[in-house]
Amino acid sequence: MPISNATHRLENSLRQPSAGSKRIGPVDPAETLPITITVRRQPGSPSLPDQEHWASTPPGERRFLSTEEFAERYGADPEDLELVANFVREHGLTVVEKNPSQRTVLASGTAANLNKAFAVELGRYETEAIKERPRRPSGSTEKLPTEKLKRKEEGAEKREEKSATTIHVGYEGYVHIPEPLANVVEAVFGLDRRRLARRAVTPFPGISPLTPPQVATLYDFPAHSPHMHKETIGLLEFSDPIAGTCGYYPSDVTDYFTTPLGIGPGYTPPALTDIGVNGSSNTPGGFDDIEVALDIQVAGAAAQGAHINVYFTTWDENGWVLAIKRAVHPKPGERRPSVVSISWGWSEFDSYGALTWTQAVMDAVSATFQEAAMFGITVFAASGDDGSSAGIFGPTAHVAFPESDPWVTSVGGTTIGNVAGSSFTEVTWVAAGSGGAEFGTTGGGVSDAYPLPFWQHHHNVPLSVNPGHRKGRGVPDIAGYASGYSIVYAGAPVPGVQGTSEAAPLYAALIALINAHLGERVGYLNPTLYSEHCKHSFRDIADGRNNAEFGVPGYTSVAGWDACTGLGSLKGHALLKALERHRAVVHAIPGEEGFTGKVAGLVFDRFGEFEGFLLAELHGGERKFDSREKEVQQVVSRAWAEHVTATVLVRDKEPRHPVSIILRSHP
Repeated sequence: MPISNATHRLENSLRQPSAGSKRIGPVDPAETLPITITVRRQPGSPSLPDQEHWASTPPGERRFLSTEEFAERYGADPEDLELVANFVREHGLTVVEKNPSQRTVLASGTAANLNKAFAVELGRYETEAIKERPRRPSGSTEKLPTEKLKRKEEGAEKREEKSATTIHVGYEGYVHIPEPLANVVEAVFGLDRRRLARRAVTPFPGISPLTPPQVATLYDFPAHSPHMHKETIGLLEFSDPIAGTCGYYPSDVTDYFTTPLGIGPGYTPPALTDIGVNGSSNTPGGFDDIEVALDIQVAGAAAQGAHINVYFTTWDENGWVLAIKRAVHPKPGERRPSVVSISWGWSEFDSYGALTWTQAVMDAVSATFQEAAMFGITVFAASGDDGSSAGIFGPTAHVAFPESDPWVTSVGGTTIGNVAGSSFTEVTWVAAGSGGAEFGTTGGGVSDAYPLPFWQHHHNVPLSVNPGHRKGRGVPDIAGYASGYSIVYAGAPVPGVQGTSEAAPLYAALIALINAHLGERVGYLNPTLYSEHCKHSFRDIADGRNNAEFGVPGYTSVAGWDACTGLGSLKGHALLKALERHRAVVHAIPGEEGFTGKVAGLVFDRFGEFEGFLLAELHGGERKFDSREKEVQQVVSRAWAEHVTATVLVRDKEPRHPVSIILRSHP
């Protein structure tokens, strides 16, 4: 159909120049850029299950969807996709792909045509290059074991000298679309290519690092399961959209697992699948290769036998959106991961009150994390290595996204010492040097973007240290060993590689192990972690250390939950047992059946005597139960008044008479 010239402003697309950047001129009109257009779910689609649903439907009772079921129920209408595709073609752009499950239309075109199609003025912006923490111990006198590694590091140093500034494509203001598409298009990504990812890995001088199998043993991970081959761990890796250099050497993976350069011999290298997104691929030789090597080697060592998907993408908004969607909605023939680990992030705010991420990007990524729960995918993200600053110098504290997203389990860092057998000391991972300039500190704090989720209500999350003292989502949720592994890179051992990004893939490996033992996916984890069922699954860390960095106010490690180490480090076998018990609670014994929902009303006879109640089931429909017992009346009255989800167990022969009622109150 013809597209009207009247335009509609996408309110979630507002872009301002990033901190310290300046426009230096227009984009070459002939330059070709890839874009992603996301569209609404098909009209009449039900809402995605919310966090209350997953809190009241614990592992063992959850039903996950197939690709076909999801597309049919929650995907895009093919007519909407074609409507957007027609708009793309009419403006001289090329349609690359239409994906109903991802609800996306991928396209590309020249800057000149993109300017006209979306009523923007694409420009070139110059900003100071990101100065990340060094990869290797500063001042180290250790000789590099191979000329290959030496040449790569010398080349990196020369590139760093020349790259005091970086250039990215961007725009200012809003994206516009034709009015007839206003109710169809949710967002447009790819018109701004500023950096939105920094790694969370830091070398630490003068340490004797443990190995991932040693840490897994200290954390009491479950034994290897013969079903590990069914598990797939997804790792997200990011690179510059222009330089595009980020990757790993397959020979390094082999050497790490099978030779004394790493943890070998005696270990099996994982089966790896490289998945390129937004033009990226496995292209080693850049600054961030160490991150990729660390993620693979940690996850593969702690979850022997699991498959690993490595998603390579760009660190701009389009790269984030497409990578998350690709992991959750794989192409035919690709394995869907059961758990995803993200060792990258970017501060929610450049400076207090000025979003680096647009709301559209955060909404799209968060919605895909919510979709991940429908497939039983658990998502971990490192909390970062810059303490309460999240890498932003200034007077106020920050946390990073996506680790702040409530659909993600945020992982902070700890230090382990005094190891004697199964005994050890564990403390908060904080900077040991003056000002923290050369060391790392566990990220954590209170989100400026997300409110306090209900499952954190009774865990003493403090108010933000920033002006206004906002009540928000607290991070991290848990913490793990971050004080150093020796990995293999470019044919040589690289010692002392630290960071919260070594804790995230470690716990991804733990969930893969637990899934294999349970014979089903755990899925969305946060409400379960904060529930009473898991209260014995953590080592509480309360050492009084503070994660303040770079002059930014921080948070202190205290008893119970704190914004340095969350609930603490995980006890692997205890978590497995807690999830097994959680499943046992909700599984009726033979001859019984359970129904879960919320009490919709109490039923009384004509004399005013209680005679039963109505239950609105989570999956739809209403069911009436009969009872005149005062205890039942008291329980369901509370559930009705407090809007608490309940599971009602009945016998097959008496389906209207409750045997027991389990209240799933918020923790």
